[in-house]
Amino acid sequence: MTRLLLTLAGPAVAAGAVLIILAVQLDQGLGTVYFLGVALLLIGLLGQLLRGLRQKPREERTTIPVAAPVRGRWRGLNSPASKVPSHTHSLAQTYALDITYEPVGAAPRALDPWSRPMRRPTDFPSFGQPVLAPFDGVVLAARGTARDHLTRLSPLGLGYLILEGFVRSLGLPRHLLGNHVLLRATGPVAADGSAAEGSSAEGGAVHGDGDVVAVLAHLRRGSLRVSPGDQVSAGDLLAECGNSGNSSDPHVHFQLMDGPDIVTARGLPFTWHYRDEDGQAVTGVPANEELFTAS
Repeated sequence: MTRLLLTLAGPAVAAGAVLIILAVQLDQGLGTVYFLGVALLLIGLLGQLLRGLRQKPREERTTIPVAAPVRGRWRGLNSPASKVPSHTHSLAQTYALDITYEPVGAAPRALDPWSRPMRRPTDFPSFGQPVLAPFDGVVLAARGTARDHLTRLSPLGLGYLILEGFVRSLGLPRHLLGNHVLLRATGPVAADGSAAEGSSAEGGAVHGDGDVVAVLAHLRRGSLRVSPGDQVSAGDLLAECGNSGNSSDPHVHFQLMDGPDIVTARGLPFTWHYRDEDGQAVTGVPANEELFTAS
């Protein structure tokens, strides 16, 4: 029942707004339709607020080592190493990280000019890059049919993205995630993403925080290599980086959570191995705008 109420919070906001507009357009004044719309709007907004509060981690969580889900030189964005929550507590995004591919010699990520408010995602080096399994696990969910839309990496585009993101948030989580994979760890996770020694390959991860589920989002349409129920090993190809869902430009959104339901689970912190721009080995999470190389 709780999950149903939290899931319906967004649609309640949309329905309430429609009823209020309808009452005004029909010049019905402060009648039944108007007050019903206001009630639905307030209930929906309250539900969205409660969802964020409910998904806020209640205590300090154990940091989980995983393998980087990409290879090559990338840049960190919206990082938990710079701010927590890095995104929002809602949808278990407390420790979520965005990364964009930036090979040596590529132009740094920057805002597009007003004259080019939206571009094809194929113009960006991230588009089509392999996205890999961060640990041994079983695929819980996989979606690969959402379109890769034009980018929103300009002043006008970002304004549109904010409005679009609000509308997407009124629907199901998949409208925000776009094409995505949910992967549940099948044992305690070692630093390279493999099952720790002595772990079982069946069932959920036996970890101090319970289940460990990875979310990899904004994937390229038609690129998924896995289906629900598939068993994968760390480093296996899951899909390719795309620009689906609530995305400004092609990038990989990565997060861990303590359960399979993104509406009720809480975020988990993680680390992976990478090399910084000086070639030094690092175990952690790249900060905002930090360039790193995963191998």
